[in-house]
Amino acid sequence: MSDISIDAIKSLRDRTGLSVADVKKALTEAGGDEAKAVELLKARGGDIATKKAGRELNAGLVDSYVHSNRKVGCMVEVLCETDFVARNEEFQQFAHDVAMHIAAMKPATVEELLEQPSIKDPNVTIGGLLTGLIAKIGENMQIGRFELFEI
Repeated sequence: MSDISIDAIKSLRDRTGLSVADVKKALTEAGGDEAKAVELLKARGGDIATKKAGRELNAGLVDSYVHSNRKVGCMVEVLCETDFVARNEEFQQFAHDVAMHIAAMKPATVEELLEQPSIKDPNVTIGGLLTGLIAKIGENMQIGRFELFEI
């Protein structure tokens, strides 16, 4: 199927947030099968993250989360290449979601955190979310460090 419909491209782009060109290429390679295209895009996201991993991280932000019972909280540092990305809403939301995840799941290390299934979507790990964000935004990112506070 070489003729992919605009609706199929729009649907997958809305789901993934990736560029029209990337989505169209994946749909074409998958013969129009959206599920296969998603898998291709996930694989490419990992490739993109690997390519960008060596880039210097000169920006980022610190975010925090305090649970409603005020007995557990977390601060997390999420790094990126530029201030432009640090001001990006999706990047900021990712940092906040990671802080909330840490408060809930209490990982001991960044490595353990990256392997944990997300509390918002157990089908994907925190590392998978990070890889997807790197592929979508196109910059190297990483979780620098975090501190968990608990009473």
